[in-house]
Amino acid sequence: MNLSNLKPAEGSTKTRKRIGRGAGSGLGGTSTKGHKGQKSRSGYSKKIGFEGGQMPIQRRLPKFGFKNINRVEFKAINIDTLQQLADAQKVSKIGIEELVNAGFISSNQLVKILGKGTLTAKLEVSAHAFSKTAESAIQAAGGTVVKL
Repeated sequence: MNLSNLKPAEGSTKTRKRIGRGAGSGLGGTSTKGHKGQKSRSGYSKKIGFEGGQMPIQRRLPKFGFKNINRVEFKAINIDTLQQLADAQKVSKIGIEELVNAGFISSNQLVKILGKGTLTAKLEVSAHAFSKTAESAIQAAGGTVVKL
C-alpha cells in the first residue's frame, strides 16, 4: 500500500448531479426545474415567510402588548431568606456579596428585598431596593437598611 493506490471506502462517496450539461446527460433541457414559471428563472428567491400569495402567518396573527425598554428587573429576596442566611452563616451584615456567595443571585443582578416571613436577627441589609414592609420589618428588628 502506498499513496498512489489509496481510495475512499466502497460506497462512501457519490458523484453530484451535474445539472444542465446537455440532453445526453438526462439532466439537460429544463435542468430539473420544470416548465416556465417564476421558480424556473435565474435569480429567483422568495421572500421570508412567503406562502404562495396566501396571507402569511405573521400577518394573520394579531399583535398585542409591548415590551417596556426602560424596565428594571429585580431579583426578589424575602426577609425569611435573610433570616435563614443570618442563622446559617452567623452574620450581621448582608449585602450583595453575601447573597452571591450563598447562591441566591448572580453578581450582575439587581436585588429587591421583600417582606414575606419574619425577621428576628438584627441585620444591616444593603440592596438596590426594598419594599415598605421589608424596610419596616428590618428596622423593627433593630437592623438598618442601606439602599445601593
